[in-house]
Amino acid sequence: MISMENRSEVKEFILKGITDNPELQVPLFIMFTLIYLITLVGNLGIVSLISWDSHLHTPMYFFLSNLSLVDFGFSSTITPKVMAGLLRGEKVISFNGCATQLFFFASFGTMESFLLASMAYDRHAAVCKPLHYTTTMTSTVCVYLVSGAYFCSFLAISIVTGNIFSLSFCRSNILEHFFCDITPLLLLSCSDIHITEVVVFIVGIFTVFSPLLIIFTSYLLIFITILKIHSAEGREKAFSTCASHLTAVSIFYGTSMFMYLQPSSNHSMGSDKIVSVFYTMVIPMLNPLVYSLRNKDVKNTFRKAVRGQQH
Repeated sequence: MISMENRSEVKEFILKGITDNPELQVPLFIMFTLIYLITLVGNLGIVSLISWDSHLHTPMYFFLSNLSLVDFGFSSTITPKVMAGLLRGEKVISFNGCATQLFFFASFGTMESFLLASMAYDRHAAVCKPLHYTTTMTSTVCVYLVSGAYFCSFLAISIVTGNIFSLSFCRSNILEHFFCDITPLLLLSCSDIHITEVVVFIVGIFTVFSPLLIIFTSYLLIFITILKIHSAEGREKAFSTCASHLTAVSIFYGTSMFMYLQPSSNHSMGSDKIVSVFYTMVIPMLNPLVYSLRNKDVKNTFRKAVRGQQH
C-alpha cells in the first residue's frame, strides 16, 4: 500500500507540450483553434440537426448524436488546455487536475469504442434482418445500449485512474506529453508499475477488443448478407449504409491500438505526440464530416434548416 506521504510528493505536473519552438507556437495555436471550432460546430451541429428533424429520430441517428456528444467532450478535455499552453505558456496542471483530465479523456475514448460497437449492431440489424429491425432496435434497446456504454466506460476508467494515481510520483513532475496520458504518467512513477500495467492492459482488452469483436462479427454477417443480394444496386445500397461507420471505425481503432496496446517501454514520445494530436483533436473533427458528407439525410436536414432560417 502506497502511503499518502509518497503519493503527495508531487503536487502538480509540468506538461512539456507539443513543441518548445517559439516560432511554431502561434501557427499551432491557430491550427488547433480552427480544428476545435470545426469540432465544436460539427458535432454540436449534428446533435442539433438530429434533435430538430423528427425524421432523424431513429436508432442510427440516436447513436450518432451520442457519438457527436462524446467527440465534443473528448476534444474539449484536451484541446483548450493545449491552446492555453501555446498562447500563454500555461503548462502546469495540478495532481487532481491531471487525474480528472485522464479520467474524462479515457472515459470519452472508451465510450466512443462502445458506441461504435452499438452502431455496428444497429447496421447488422438493418441489413441482415430488415423485416425485424423495428422490433429489434426499439427505443428501450437503444437507451440500454447507450447507458451501458456510459456505465462500462466510467467503471473501467475509474479502475485505471485509481490504480495510476495511487502510485508514487517522486522522480520528476515533468510530463513528456501535452496532456495527462497513461504512458507518460507511468514513466514518471517510482513505484513498481507492473500490476498497474497489467490492469491497464486488461481494461484495454475489455474496452477495445470486446467492442471490436462485436464490430467484426456484425460486419462479417453484413458482408455475407450483401454477397447474397443479386442486384448490384441492392448491394451498393446495403453497403452505403455502412460506409461512414466503417470509415470511423478504421480511423478510431487504428490509432487507439497503436497508442495503448503496446508496453510503455516501446513508446517513442515524438511519434506518440503526433498520433495523440490525430487521436485527440483530428478524429473528433473528422467524425461529423465523415457522417455528414456521406449522408443524404443529414445533408437534406441541413438544407431544410437553412431554408427555415431564411424564411
